[in-house]
Amino acid sequence: MASVYSEEYQRVITALKNARKARGIAKAQLAEALGKPQSFIAKIKNGERRLDVVEFVHLARLVGVEVGEVLESLKKK
Repeated sequence: MASVYSEEYQRVITALKNARKARGIAKAQLAEALGKPQSFIAKIKNGERRLDVVEFVHLARLVGVEVGEVLESLKKK
């Protein structure tokens, strides 16, 4: 299993983070929309917690990221 520090995983997290910031969504707002504590978002950002595929899809939808595009980017390189 790939690490949370792998290049591919970091690309996923970066895509979500950049989209969140571009849309002006605070981490607290994102956590609230997911029904999770803010520490949930912080742990993902800091590499303390790994996203599962369902969580990734929910986060992507909330921040306006195309799931397919992020997954396609993992094929590159």
